[in-house]
Amino acid sequence: MDTITTPSESTKAREQLDSVVIRFAGDSGDGMQLTGTQFTQSTALAGNDLATFPDFPAEIRAPAGTTFGVSGFQIHFASHNVMTPGDAPDVLVAMNPAALKVNIKDLKERGLLVVNSGAFTKGNLKKAGYESNPLEDDSLVGYRLLALDISKFTLAAVAEFELGTKAALRSKNMWTLGLLMWMFGRDREPTVAWLKHKFASKPEIAGANIAALNAGHIYGETAELPVGIGAYEVVKAKLEPGLYRNVTGNEATAWGMVAGADLAGLTPVLGSYPITPASSFLHAMSKLKEFGVVTFQAEDEIAAVCAAVGASWAGSLGITSTSGPGVALKTEAIGLAVVTELPLIILDVQRGGPSTGLPTKTEQSDLLQAMYGRNGDCPLAVVAAQSPGDCFYAAIEAIRISTKYMTPVMLLTDGYLANGAEPWRIPDLDKLEPFPVTFHTDPEGFHPYLRDPETFVRIWPKPGTPGLEHRLGGLEKHHDSGNISYDPDNHHKMTKVRAGKIANIANDLPEQTPCVGEASGDLAVVGWGSTYGSIYQAVTRARAAGHKVSHIHLRHLNPFPRNLGDLLRSFKKVIVPEMNNGMLSKILRSDFLIDAIGVNKIAGQPFKVGEIEQAISTHLEASK
Repeated sequence: MDTITTPSESTKAREQLDSVVIRFAGDSGDGMQLTGTQFTQSTALAGNDLATFPDFPAEIRAPAGTTFGVSGFQIHFASHNVMTPGDAPDVLVAMNPAALKVNIKDLKERGLLVVNSGAFTKGNLKKAGYESNPLEDDSLVGYRLLALDISKFTLAAVAEFELGTKAALRSKNMWTLGLLMWMFGRDREPTVAWLKHKFASKPEIAGANIAALNAGHIYGETAELPVGIGAYEVVKAKLEPGLYRNVTGNEATAWGMVAGADLAGLTPVLGSYPITPASSFLHAMSKLKEFGVVTFQAEDEIAAVCAAVGASWAGSLGITSTSGPGVALKTEAIGLAVVTELPLIILDVQRGGPSTGLPTKTEQSDLLQAMYGRNGDCPLAVVAAQSPGDCFYAAIEAIRISTKYMTPVMLLTDGYLANGAEPWRIPDLDKLEPFPVTFHTDPEGFHPYLRDPETFVRIWPKPGTPGLEHRLGGLEKHHDSGNISYDPDNHHKMTKVRAGKIANIANDLPEQTPCVGEASGDLAVVGWGSTYGSIYQAVTRARAAGHKVSHIHLRHLNPFPRNLGDLLRSFKKVIVPEMNNGMLSKILRSDFLIDAIGVNKIAGQPFKVGEIEQAISTHLEASK
């Protein structure tokens, strides 16, 4: 917590802070995601800028009290622009020993540690791997400890509802939320309204949770807290004027799909199969039927993508969503969309791999699969989003490219973006430039692979149009008729045409410019996707220290912007932070013959700003 001033008693002695990072952690049944989400909503309403990082356990329900069942939710909120969920928490809320064990290493020195002492029983300590109680053995002396028997306080707060001990203890997350809301001056009323709505059919549950929420808040108001622990205030951020709402990446992607389809004049048809962390995109799309969205939950990944390809064949916008393992299953059908040259949006919400891998952890490990992971020479366009709110605009760009160039487009996000949230300024939709699709209707000289001679883009005839009867399929097509062809020269020509069409998209992309810094210098830090915020802040700090460092962030990964090679060669050294084992760095080396050095993190967690700062410092020092 970065302190600005300490106000007078007339302002309730709240210590003013510039920014705060809070992490809520507990058993997967303790409601930490709900607690974090409600704190986030109240923080957004308070006018702070923010970024969140929910961290789920992979097991559906790990044994209670074990370290591999710990669920966490981190929020960074501030009076200024926030681009990451924070490197290390200023405040750690640990609901049991396992949560403390997993997270204490990240808490800042002299950070505030709020602990549910009621959960520190011998059994829970043993399950978490503690030989002694850390609340009693002086191992936490480096922190400001607030140990409260939250379990006992919760039972007392909800006693009148006679729920029974097990059910009553489910409200302890609300008691904790109430305490933190008091501590940081958050409004409880939105949460109260949400509880009443959520449990409208179970008023006793709503009442118990509200009572617990209020009790935690009252405790903060009335209790004599230890020295160094008090009430805080983070003033409103000075954001660009406009209407804002809190948004996750998957929500923003869904809205972007709807907006992009509208700009193209098409009906969006989603064929999908549930998979973590992409499932909430399917949920979000299914709630948008009033905008003409059609959603189809298929029996498997292959059926889902084939339905989407069929929708595009029929003249709609086919969309399919998944994560890395699902992309692998969809591969042949994606190739079908490539050879038939139909628009198709493939949303890949990346997660840790290989195989089932780390379903609830974030990674950027599908880039090579997106670029090359299909049989044969099978090129398609690849676009990446850089923040939860940016998913909206990345989805629109993917649709623009897909419909204009008659190609599948892979839209890459990841678990960090999908589940993370930020305040998002709602755009003026009237200012978004339409790109309406024109279907071919002229039967004269018709065949389905008639092309623009410069872009190589084929026409899009709707099936059933009089005089435009045709067939498409996965077998190679003759360039001049669209008929099936096994001619070797024709296959060579068609392979080159499909590759040339994707390469020609570069002529329609803006030239690459640095996000921060000049177009030449000592070091370029090149990123893509969700590393944006961490790189941006690290480069900004390095430049403030006098270093000639620039940040280059790529939205378009296939094809690259036309000037990218020249831009990268204008720097003495290039480093590429990625949440994989070095994928973009390999591609940059191959395409531009530059010494792109990978800075790789493969831990299922996003980069911390400090990690990239250290990499910048190391490589600048090495180049002296």
